[in-house]
Amino acid sequence: MKLHIWGGAGEHGRSCYLLVGDHHRILLDCGVKKVDEGQYPLLDPEVIPQLTAVFLSHAHEDHSMALPLLYKHGYKGPIWTTRPTVDQLSSYFANWRSYVNGRGAKLPYTEEHIEALHFRYLEDLAPAMQWADLGMHPASVRVKWGRSGHLAGSIWLRLEVEDHQIYFSGDYSSESLLLAVDSPKENERGANLGPEDPADLAIVDNAYGNDQESQEDKLFHLTKVAQRTLELGGHLLLPVPSYGRGQDMLIWACEQFESYNIIVEEKIWAGLQRLLEQPEWLKVGMSERIRQALDNSRHRIILPKNNEERLQALGQKGPCVIFTNDGMMESPRARWYFDQVARDPKHAVVITGHAARDTFAHNILVGGINKPDCRVHHIRYKVHQGLGDVRRMLAEVPALKTLLVHTSKVKTDEVCRLLLEEGRQHIYSLQPSEELGF
Repeated sequence: MKLHIWGGAGEHGRSCYLLVGDHHRILLDCGVKKVDEGQYPLLDPEVIPQLTAVFLSHAHEDHSMALPLLYKHGYKGPIWTTRPTVDQLSSYFANWRSYVNGRGAKLPYTEEHIEALHFRYLEDLAPAMQWADLGMHPASVRVKWGRSGHLAGSIWLRLEVEDHQIYFSGDYSSESLLLAVDSPKENERGANLGPEDPADLAIVDNAYGNDQESQEDKLFHLTKVAQRTLELGGHLLLPVPSYGRGQDMLIWACEQFESYNIIVEEKIWAGLQRLLEQPEWLKVGMSERIRQALDNSRHRIILPKNNEERLQALGQKGPCVIFTNDGMMESPRARWYFDQVARDPKHAVVITGHAARDTFAHNILVGGINKPDCRVHHIRYKVHQGLGDVRRMLAEVPALKTLLVHTSKVKTDEVCRLLLEEGRQHIYSLQPSEELGF
């Protein structure tokens, strides 16, 4: 078989991987990259009608927002994913449309193509951690999925296609506060994988490159910045995605800062309420922990509906923590909050995820246009894997060939060099348009 990289390796964004065998052409994700007017995968319109299956690991834009192009170019089949992922997609389509239009560009697809998206649910096919047959001919395709800990609905995949086994980690984190993760290390007999039964190919999230800090380390730094800001009487602005780390961090803030108001935008709050309706995606005991945190913070949580209510909340006595959706601060609302804190050095903004080049978050981090007087920090909240996590995954999912993805070519090359020096073999760093036989 061959893996064709249409996006996602050697770069941060537009995850899109094509598996090609004698009988099957299977696509893993189809996302975009927040660069310029938006970059799309290197799709081959002649191949798209021949796709025999499409899988979507989760709803984030860099994995999903190019899916309508498949239907524009003639794909007729379903997209295999999870119910929470489908529930979240409408919000991301709205965000992506706003991003593209805000740069004076147009989407390369229409509402008709978005409406044509057809989904099949993996939960209906089989429970997590169980193999299932997709019923394809002339050669069968088997799939096993597990929770990847990145956000509700996010999954990793193991595929058996034409006597080859492929592991795709999706975006993976074992250190979420709230979200459960299923270890991919079991074979179909329920025993741990060993050297005697490797996958033929593993595609592994390495978004954090050679970073080896744990979630505990990162939360220590974040808590110190937050405490210093609040004790100085400043507001703490936390731009986060609508789904994912925002819900983790909201519970962290409720538990850590018991004497401060917390302003929360509706989409982040709705995502947390939705988690309570999806306990199967949470760690054991986390539903009760969420309820307890919310009950203890009920009088301090402010859910503004418009700018007048936001101004009123910011004007209340004392500093506060602010959660606004859009981690890269491209939305008008995120920038509105920034304008309220930018000119006072006692306030702080903390970017906790990736800030793509030329996005508003990137510009304030590097001191470009609109350099603020408030303090700006970049402290990750872990929702991906760094070097230590990759080492563990290589042990859990031995593979004849492993491709590291989701960060720049320079960073991926460095991780490959370190792993090869440790004696590991067949670790690859590639780029879009390249291929890997296996």
